Amino acid sequence: MLKQSLSQKMLQKLSPQQIQLMKLLQIPTATLDQRIKEELEANPALDEGEETDETEVFGSSSSSTDDDSNDDKLGETEIEDIPVREEEFELDDYLNDYIEDDPSSYKLKVNNYSADEEEKTIPIAVEDTFHEYLEQQLGMLELEDDREIQIAQQIIGSIDDDGYLRREPVAIIDDLVFSRNIITNEAEIEHLLRKIQRFDPPGVGSRDLRECLLLQLSYKMEQEKDELTDDLLYRLRLSYKIIEDYFNEFSKKHYQKLQRYLNINEVQLKEAIDEILKLNPKPASGYSSNSRALHYIVPDFTIVNRDGELELTLNSRNAPDLRVNDQYKDMLKTYKDNKKSKRAEKKEKEAIVFIKQKIDSAKWFIDAIRQRQQTMYKTMYSIMQYQYEYFKTGDQKTLKPMILKDIADITGLDISTISRVANSKFVQTEFGTKRLKDFFSESLQTNNGEEVSTLEVKKILTDIIEEENKRKPFSDEKLKNILRDKGYNIARRTVAKYREQLNIPVARLRKEL
Repeated sequence: MLKQSLSQKMLQKLSPQQIQLMKLLQIPTATLDQRIKEELEANPALDEGEETDETEVFGSSSSSTDDDSNDDKLGETEIEDIPVREEEFELDDYLNDYIEDDPSSYKLKVNNYSADEEEKTIPIAVEDTFHEYLEQQLGMLELEDDREIQIAQQIIGSIDDDGYLRREPVAIIDDLVFSRNIITNEAEIEHLLRKIQRFDPPGVGSRDLRECLLLQLSYKMEQEKDELTDDLLYRLRLSYKIIEDYFNEFSKKHYQKLQRYLNINEVQLKEAIDEILKLNPKPASGYSSNSRALHYIVPDFTIVNRDGELELTLNSRNAPDLRVNDQYKDMLKTYKDNKKSKRAEKKEKEAIVFIKQKIDSAKWFIDAIRQRQQTMYKTMYSIMQYQYEYFKTGDQKTLKPMILKDIADITGLDISTISRVANSKFVQTEFGTKRLKDFFSESLQTNNGEEVSTLEVKKILTDIIEEENKRKPFSDEKLKNILRDKGYNIARRTVAKYREQLNIPVARLRKEL
């Protein structure tokens, strides 16, 4: 049996403006320019250009940070925006409000840069790629016919950007059949590969690190034999034997085993290993490659110490001046005049509804950019004040324990908002460009009951390892005891975790002769 009933319930829904702001908060300054260009192409009502309005967004720490009108928490409930229909809004009120007081046009970047600070483009060097360099050397090979040239080209094309050939011969054979209609075998592939492995740079076309090092040592002994002294030749031959016969022991730094197997003393072993360490594990590292994108870090903030006072600046050069298109403004004014003279037709009214939607979208986007900059500045300013001693001295030991909730409580923003601001953002300081999320850390209690940042413990751990005797590196247990003597009561597994986070190998792999 069917029946109807009424019920009330509360829902949390994000408005389109909130979703747009969240997405803009997540992207760094380096990609903001591209996002604005996409919006300019999608919305004809949005325009780029300077305005006479002198209102500016935050540019320095002297700007007011107390404007809470636009600091709505992203995590709070907001009334859902209902799509506006023609019969549901008063067009006269909209025209009057918009034309008389248009808040959408304002400057998004500060124009107080001096002539010496004008932005300069970085010239890009045009040069041959690594694979083009290899193909140029094909002409020096004595190949029988065009068929072998195509096979050699396929092998070169299979070499990766590090200079290694990591594809199996069987896979290269299949590639030749499907792409060039050439039938070959593994023996022919191996024959041509050995010729390519004699190309410059030495070690190119290797299947693994062991083969790469052997090829480079062979090159040294063959190409530089007239310049080699007997002592150097002996060291190179010893190095070759270590890599060829005892590569596993060498990679695990079992030096005592190597001395015993080779019947040599510690000085001879050290000299041979020094020759190996001069080799290049990535032969193609010195060549450019179009397939490898270059990523430049563009700082989102800049902190400068001016006579003991920290000054925060928000990087707004990638945010152009935005405004509502003047033609769309004129259309609204024309419609208003025609309506007064009773010449407005139904088609014009339909067009004005479309124009209103585009203008609203442009105003939403401009407002989202403004809120993004205000939120970012407010968050970074709070971080700067929280870690004031670090930004003045650059000493990591002065970093205080800080989590997202600490900054959220100070700014009044939601934790998710702080997380979005901190993600993929960078700040330029006098001590280098730092990632924002690196300033956040858990707290650790010392033996005296004082709370310190885990970043401080990691810095001390790094200093201990740097100063250790590399002939007898400290084990994780020994590092734990040293830290406990300094007042940091942590477990051995915690030491191992911090060491791995710092990309520091275990004691055995830190050992040196």
